[in-house]
Amino acid sequence: MIQQIQKEIEQVKQKLDVAIMAHSYQGHEILEVADAVGDSFQLSKQAQACSQSRILLCGVHFMAETAKLLSPEKQVYLAHPGAVCPMAEQFTPEQILEEKAKYPGCKVVAYINTTAALKAVSDVCVTSSSAEQIVRNIDAEDILFIPDCNLGSYVQSRVPEKRIHLLSGGCPVHASVEPEDLAAARALHPGMEILVHPECRKEVTAAADFAGATSAIMAYAKQSDKDAFIIGTEISITEHLQYACPNKQFYDLSKKLICPDMKLTTLMDVLHTLRQIDGDTAQEILIPPEIQSAARHSIEEMLRLGN
Repeated sequence: MIQQIQKEIEQVKQKLDVAIMAHSYQGHEILEVADAVGDSFQLSKQAQACSQSRILLCGVHFMAETAKLLSPEKQVYLAHPGAVCPMAEQFTPEQILEEKAKYPGCKVVAYINTTAALKAVSDVCVTSSSAEQIVRNIDAEDILFIPDCNLGSYVQSRVPEKRIHLLSGGCPVHASVEPEDLAAARALHPGMEILVHPECRKEVTAAADFAGATSAIMAYAKQSDKDAFIIGTEISITEHLQYACPNKQFYDLSKKLICPDMKLTTLMDVLHTLRQIDGDTAQEILIPPEIQSAARHSIEEMLRLGN
């Protein structure tokens, strides 16, 4: 049944000139029909570079927005319209501007996991892999880092020469992991390295053997000469690593590391959305022009400062 659905998806996406972009937290059966797989910004760059005129994003809403910002001439759709990122919508633009005003000369650094409206009031965007370099390169001593206080705290530990101001935002899934979870995992799997995402609490990140973006965690595990790891990010990464490295073993740090919004999208959602695109009834991602221009600028600054 799955193969039949995948076959129809392949046929319809070719007919409609659609490129499927799947976040790495999606299920394996979705990754198999994707034209590109990666983190949110990697997908946006792939969407920008691909030849197709339409993009179907399998992930959450801010990712589809980011793809639209980088490819305004393309039609962008989200496979499950109800899939959102709680972290991306924790603050309003008005709250950020009010907070920024407290620190003269401050610049707002926005995690890519934010809405287009928040990107529009920010000076630069960052990914979890580029945040350290960009904060170090930005021309400001005071940084308001939004929305994730855990990632911001991690960056502060790496760039102590900057003053990073934080808000109490973040990823509720990664933040749910506690130091006790690490202790339990080490007791269950003695000697194994624990690899975590810096969206985890600073106590968890400090106690882990490696902290890095999803792509960095996967690269570390693949390239290491060790043959077993405990993975401290969304549990789909454990599954993907098991497929990629069948001779290695991977274990979840915590069963709490499940993103319900990422799990909303099913293979049938992908097919249904393609059918809706074909029938001209799909909900297209649209961004008001005044927000689009300012938000795109923050992404362009990310590219400039990240080089």
